[in-house]
Amino acid sequence: MNTNTTKQKLNDGQTVYGAFFRTPDTSLVEIQGYLGWDFLVLDGEHGTLQPRDIEDQCRACELHGVTPIARATTNEQSIILRFMDTGVQGALIPFVNNAADAERAVRSIKYQPRGQRGLAGIRAADFGRTGPLGDYVKKANAETLVVAQIETAEGIKNLDEIVKVDDVDVIFIGPNDLANSLGHPGNIPHPDVQAAMDKIAEATFAAGKVLGLMIYNSEGARKWRDKGARFISVPFESVMTSAIINFLEESKS
Repeated sequence: MNTNTTKQKLNDGQTVYGAFFRTPDTSLVEIQGYLGWDFLVLDGEHGTLQPRDIEDQCRACELHGVTPIARATTNEQSIILRFMDTGVQGALIPFVNNAADAERAVRSIKYQPRGQRGLAGIRAADFGRTGPLGDYVKKANAETLVVAQIETAEGIKNLDEIVKVDDVDVIFIGPNDLANSLGHPGNIPHPDVQAAMDKIAEATFAAGKVLGLMIYNSEGARKWRDKGARFISVPFESVMTSAIINFLEESKS
């Protein structure tokens, strides 16, 4: 298993940047490897990606040292296992609403003694060809990144307990579902939503965790970086849309 450079940078106090990618096009993932992302979130929740697609996309990420992270469909051990076995170096777990959810996520991502992830000679373990599985387990437990996504009013209510769960590396704000849960669908700028996001940030910092979130442009990235977020992501579609619109406008002017 390769060193998780994104986790290493976070542990060193750096800020990392990545994109959410949800289409099964491995060549496009490979192209993004040349562009400077620290990580890509291969999105199995919103989109058509299956573990087989993500396994191939991991190979593309590894060509250029980009950290592949899977967003699992749901917080279920059997589902998370299939994503982790592809060779991703971490998982983003949606709808973490309480401490039990966060603990379940950690235990699904980690092997014994911390977790209960099933062990086999799969791709994540180099198919068992490069060394004892016991050595792989130790490295995997050290290198895998656990990202807990808070995106509901219930998650806000239980925030103080969630951020205390051991081995959760990143507390991630999901702004769209958070706005929806708070009764303001599609209205992330609403004061209630912004207040909730600030509350998540404050609790995360107080617990010594890394704050992550999804933004939609460079202005948002700078704003949240300055507020202390260090795991900053953007939908690939947002970057692509902005680039195409700017190209067309500048070309036609």
